[in-house]
Amino acid sequence: MSNHVILYITCKNNKEAILISDKLISSKLIACANIIKNVASIFRWKKKLTKNKEVILLAKTAQKNVKRIEKTVKKLHSYDIPCILFLEIKYGNKEFLKWITTNT
Repeated sequence: MSNHVILYITCKNNKEAILISDKLISSKLIACANIIKNVASIFRWKKKLTKNKEVILLAKTAQKNVKRIEKTVKKLHSYDIPCILFLEIKYGNKEFLKWITTNT
């Protein structure tokens, strides 16, 4: 298992993504966040086809923070079942990975 992961979260709007990012960075749970606005999301919710505009929050972090991140995001997020996914980083710029470690 890698020591670093990418965090992927969908948010209802930019304000929510910034709120979550600010909290995670100030708590040293993530090194940095990228917010991607105006994403078209299509999914089934409560047996209905749903189409919404959402915001994607991508963040870089250390594996050791996964459980605390999930707990923090669930407290701040507006969705009943927020999308909180962690993707293992297998390879990357060693200096950047060291920077992630230093900042989380």
